[in-house]
Amino acid sequence: MNNEKSIKQHVQEQFGKHADKYVTSDIHAKGDDLELLVNWLAPENTWHVLDIATGGGHVAKQLSGHVHHVIATDLTRPMLVAAANHLKQSQCDNVTYVVADAEQLPFLDHSFDAVTCRIAAHHFPHPHLFLQEAARALKPGGKFVLIDNVAPADAALGHFMNTFEAMRDTSHVRCLSVAEWQSLAEQAGLLVEKYVMNRKEYIFPTWVMRTASSEAQARNVEHFILDADPTCQEYFDVQVEENRLKSLRIDEWRALLRKP
Repeated sequence: MNNEKSIKQHVQEQFGKHADKYVTSDIHAKGDDLELLVNWLAPENTWHVLDIATGGGHVAKQLSGHVHHVIATDLTRPMLVAAANHLKQSQCDNVTYVVADAEQLPFLDHSFDAVTCRIAAHHFPHPHLFLQEAARALKPGGKFVLIDNVAPADAALGHFMNTFEAMRDTSHVRCLSVAEWQSLAEQAGLLVEKYVMNRKEYIFPTWVMRTASSEAQARNVEHFILDADPTCQEYFDVQVEENRLKSLRIDEWRALLRKP
């Protein structure tokens, strides 16, 4: 992609095509981070919460029973439609759906008691703008839970990871390292109160076909990972069965931030 507009248009196209897969994906629908997110936020029934890049609506669904109102945003209209249909079946009638860019939110300053963004920020061209916007929309003292895949601190491993992610999902921009996220949070005026690291296992055939548009694309990703040097394969815990890529593991950062 040559510019920001084309990147975001491609994100819309990619997620529009695969919207229903993100509703049903186990990684997105059943992760233990959903319970952790509620525990960290300790939400109150008077709260107004913003869920940025809601995807299949799983965070909005998790929080809707604990708060007064959730606004679920996404850049991709078909994704929001899929999320709304999903949540309608669960009687989540206190959720509003808004098409919005994470880097230019259409909300006034100090509008929300809490903000969330889960497994999405690696699609944002300018993550510093996303954090600035999240901080702006938060009330003073408000909480922000950010969860995303992260690149290893080692530059070569990080490059390897971002390469295979972009091969698998052409709307992928970049997974940042934890140090990069911490620096950007500080620049946005957000305090990192606590965080935990998680190692997520991906079953390769399911993971790759969530976004790949063809079997040829999937095989290219598989060959790239299988041809990697032992250091890369060891770090990502690449598992092979009968000469086919069975699974791998990727780091995930789960962080609770607060606006002073």
